[in-house]
Amino acid sequence: MKKRLAVALFCLSAVAANAQVTASVLGAHNLSSTQSPTVGGLPPCLFCHAPHNGVKNATALWSQKLSTVQNYTLYTSGTLMNVPQQPVLGKNSNLCLSCHDGTVAPGSTSPYGVIKMSGAMAPMDVFGSDLSSVHPFNFKLPLVAANNVLPQVTANPGSTANPAVHMIQNNIQCETCHNPHVQSLDASNMFLVVDNGSSALCLACHISTPTETVMNKPGTHPTNSTAGATSHSNSTKPVSYNAMTAWSTSAHAQGGFQVAKGANAGPYGNLRKNACMSCHTTHKGQGKTVLLAAPKQTVASMDASAQTCMNCHNGGSVVSPAITNVYQEFSKKGHPFPTGSNTHSHTESTVLDQNRHATCVDCHEPHAAQKSGNFNTLTIRPSQSGVNGVSATDGNTLVTPAVYQYQTCLRCHGNSTGKQQPITFGYLPQRLVSNGDQLNLLPALGSTATSSHPISHDRQSPYGQPSLLKAMWNIDGHTPGRMMGSRLLCTDCHNADDNREFGGTGPNGPHGSQYSHILERRYEFSQVAPGTGVGVGPGSSIQNLLPMVVDPAANGPYAMCAKCHDLANILSNTSFSKHSSHLNAGFSCSTCHTAHGVGAATAGLSGERLVDFDIKVVGRNDVTMAPITYNRAAGTCSLKCHNYNHFSNGTVAVSQGLRNLRVIKH
Repeated sequence: MKKRLAVALFCLSAVAANAQVTASVLGAHNLSSTQSPTVGGLPPCLFCHAPHNGVKNATALWSQKLSTVQNYTLYTSGTLMNVPQQPVLGKNSNLCLSCHDGTVAPGSTSPYGVIKMSGAMAPMDVFGSDLSSVHPFNFKLPLVAANNVLPQVTANPGSTANPAVHMIQNNIQCETCHNPHVQSLDASNMFLVVDNGSSALCLACHISTPTETVMNKPGTHPTNSTAGATSHSNSTKPVSYNAMTAWSTSAHAQGGFQVAKGANAGPYGNLRKNACMSCHTTHKGQGKTVLLAAPKQTVASMDASAQTCMNCHNGGSVVSPAITNVYQEFSKKGHPFPTGSNTHSHTESTVLDQNRHATCVDCHEPHAAQKSGNFNTLTIRPSQSGVNGVSATDGNTLVTPAVYQYQTCLRCHGNSTGKQQPITFGYLPQRLVSNGDQLNLLPALGSTATSSHPISHDRQSPYGQPSLLKAMWNIDGHTPGRMMGSRLLCTDCHNADDNREFGGTGPNGPHGSQYSHILERRYEFSQVAPGTGVGVGPGSSIQNLLPMVVDPAANGPYAMCAKCHDLANILSNTSFSKHSSHLNAGFSCSTCHTAHGVGAATAGLSGERLVDFDIKVVGRNDVTMAPITYNRAAGTCSLKCHNYNHFSNGTVAVSQGLRNLRVIKH
C-alpha cells in the first residue's frame, strides 16, 4: 500500500506543478475525495493508472476496465466532411469512455479488482452508446479541409491556433479539448485544456478564411441583382462562403448582455464570453447535427434551432437587460415554425420546395448577424448578414450571401413548390392577371413586370406619383420615419405591428403581426359573400364597407397604403377622378390594386399603376357581359362591383340582374 500511495502522491505532485496550483486539481476525477460523485478506497491516480498490471494493450498504464460497447452511434451531419470512426479500443478516447459510457462502473480496475464505491455519476456525464449528440472525434485520416475549420488543422496535421489545444496523433480525441487531471481551469469546470471564455477553445479550430469567398458588394442597385450569384440551382449552402469569417464582429460574439445561471446559455456570465456556448454544447446537444444546447424551457411544436434562439429572444430573464420578445410575435399571425415532417435542415436546398417552414436560421445567420441600428439602407439588414438568398432574375440562382432582403424572402415566396395558404393569414385576393401560382411573387416584382412596387429594382414608372410622401409615416400615422428612396424593402410592409424601426418598441421583421399577412398596419380587403347565384359572388354587395373612415394611423383601413401615399392627395382625385368617391364609400384599395405588382398585361388590362382587379369581388358587367377591362388613359373600366355596372364610357348604373333574377324566380 505504501508503494501505491507513493505513486499516487508522485502523480498528484506532478499534476499540481504542471497546473501551477496547490489545491487538489483532479476535482471530480479524484475518486478518493468526497468532492467526486463516486467515492472509493484507492489513492486518486490508481483508479485510472496502474504502475503494474494495467489493462492489456491500453495506453497510459490504464487501470480501469475498458468499455463493453462494441459499436457506438456516432455523430453525423449532411455537411460533415470528415467521417468519425469507432473509438480504438484501449486508446485515448476509449479510455475516457471506459467510465463515461456507463457500461463499466467506476472502480472496476484491472490490477485491484472491483473497488467498493459509493455515489453515482451525474446523468449528464454518462453518454451510453449514443454519441450522436457528442462533438465528433476520432476521424478517418487524413483530415479533409472543411468549411468551418482553420485551414492549418488539415494543412498542418496536429496543429491548431492554440498550442494548448493539441491533436492526438494528428486527430481529434477527448484530450484535444479535455485535460482529465485539471478540472477547474475555467468557470465551466469541464476539465478543459484552456479557458474557453470568448470561445478560445472552440476557435482554436472553428474559424476559416477560405481562399474563395463569394461576396456581393452593396451600395449599388442593379436591376435584379445577381452580383455574387453562383449558379447552383436549388443548391445547398456552398463551400465558397463561410459565415464564420464574420463571427468576430457579430452580435453574438460582441454582445455584453449578462446571462443568468442555469439558463443553458453558457457558463461564463455574459454573452461575449459565452460566445459559441450561448447556443452550442459539446455533449448531449438537442439538435444533434449542430450540437445545439437545450433551452431552459422547451416549446412544443418548435424545431430545435428555433428553440435555442428563443431561449434568449423570448423577453425573459435569461439575458439582462432583457431584449425584445421575438417569441410573442409568433403567437400573433406569425411565420409558421417547422413541425413534424417539414423540419429545417442546414443541408436543405435554398429554394424550399415541398418543405414549407420558416425558422430563425432561414432568415438569420447567427454566426454573422449584426445588431441593426441603422435603418437608412436598402441593402439587407445587418441582422440578416451572411444569410443565403436567390436571385430575382430566375428565382433559382443562389446568392451567397444575400445582398438584398428580398433575395431571402424569395426562397419561399418565389419559385418554391408546395406553398400553402394558412387561414390564419387572412383573406387572399384572386387577381385578374395571374401567372398560375399567385403565391409566386417573382413575375410581380421583376423588372419586366408591367408595374410593381420597387422591391427588386428601382422605381421605373413612366407616370407621376403625386400621392407619394417624402418620408414614410411612423406607425402613429402622423410623424415621419425613414425618407422615401428609390426602393422599398419587404419589411416596409410585412413587419411587426409594434416594430422599433417605425416608432414601436417591439422587434423588427416579419416574425408576426396582429394584422393579416404579417402586415405592419391594417390593410382592409373588400370582400363579398362567396358562392354563385343571387346576391353572392363576384359583383355582389361588399360585406365590409367602411364609409368615411379615412385615418392614416396603424388601425385605419387604409393605414398600410397611407404609410407611403398621402391620403389627402388621393382624396383630391389628382391621379384618378373617382378615388374620393370610392374611399369615402368605404371600398378598399385591394379591390382595384394589387400590392406587389402586375407581371404581365392582358387585352383589357394593361396593369399600369398596379391595377389588377380582385375577381373574387369584381365580376363581369352583366349588361354587356364583356371581359373585365380598365383604360388608364380614360380612367374608365368595364365590370360589375357592389351591384353596380361600370361601363367603358365612364357611366355607372345599378345592376338590373338581381331584380330580374328575383322576378324570374317568382
